[in-house]
Amino acid sequence: MNWITNYVRPRINSFFTRRDTPENLWTKCPECGTMRFHRELAENLQVCTNCGHHLPITPRERFSALFDGGIFREVAVPEPISDPLQFRDQKKYPDRMKAAQKATGEKEAMLVAEGEMGRTGIVAAAQDFSFMGGSMGMYVGNAIIAAAERAVELKRPLVLFSAAGGARMQEGILSLMQMPRTTVAVEMLKEAGLPYVVVLTHPTTGGVTASYAMLGDVQIAEPNALICFAGPRVIEQTIREKLPEGFQRAEYLLEHGMLDRVTPRGALRDELIAILRMLTGLPPAVIGDLPAPATPDSAALPPQDAEAEAGEAVKT
Repeated sequence: MNWITNYVRPRINSFFTRRDTPENLWTKCPECGTMRFHRELAENLQVCTNCGHHLPITPRERFSALFDGGIFREVAVPEPISDPLQFRDQKKYPDRMKAAQKATGEKEAMLVAEGEMGRTGIVAAAQDFSFMGGSMGMYVGNAIIAAAERAVELKRPLVLFSAAGGARMQEGILSLMQMPRTTVAVEMLKEAGLPYVVVLTHPTTGGVTASYAMLGDVQIAEPNALICFAGPRVIEQTIREKLPEGFQRAEYLLEHGMLDRVTPRGALRDELIAILRMLTGLPPAVIGDLPAPATPDSAALPPQDAEAEAGEAVKT
């Protein structure tokens, strides 16, 4: 046994061997090209701190920033038939679903939740573009109906965040049927006198734009979001003309009366609180009007003692 070969050389090599680093620690901004640390992006709600470009954000990340204390409860959505058309292209539809579920950690392209935002009770629904392009299938239709029914039951506003490439081709005509179904769900809210606010994020296209995404009482969009039915490339190839600069982007639609506001993600929560309290006849929200977090000592005290201790903490 050669101790130099078996011990010394591996020991020396260990000091000079390059260690592998995780690939998801840094994200390159597609707009300005700068590299951003993943924690920096997460703290800034996936918005580039250099140019302000809005990167994709998952529904759970959005809800954690939206609801008070990041606390929300999921609303159950009825499960549709898994593969009604036995569709297959390069892969079977169930295989595509399993791959999307594994990649995102979600079971479908829309998440529905309820909770409070600035002490204002709401029901919220958000699409996940990373799940098969956020495509609108039967589950998404069921989710919007479930969200509307829950909002009517609780007498709360519904806030919907859209992000989709259109209808889901693997479900054919059944996916297109979600357009009238979701339109009826929105009508339920209007008949109940409840606000329906839509936040259009990048991208919102196809049948989603042609149905529930453009039926809000208030239409808000994130900066530079693509919002359209047919994409710019398809239109250019059809009419054989060059489109105007920024065509079908949020700022262009705002200038032409299709939107009410274009709001950065960081300011969206406060704006939604102000709009919803105005629409529901509530007084303006009081900044800092949230209960103080319980300390480890006060958590075990009776409610009266805990409130007294929290009051002393505020005074000091």
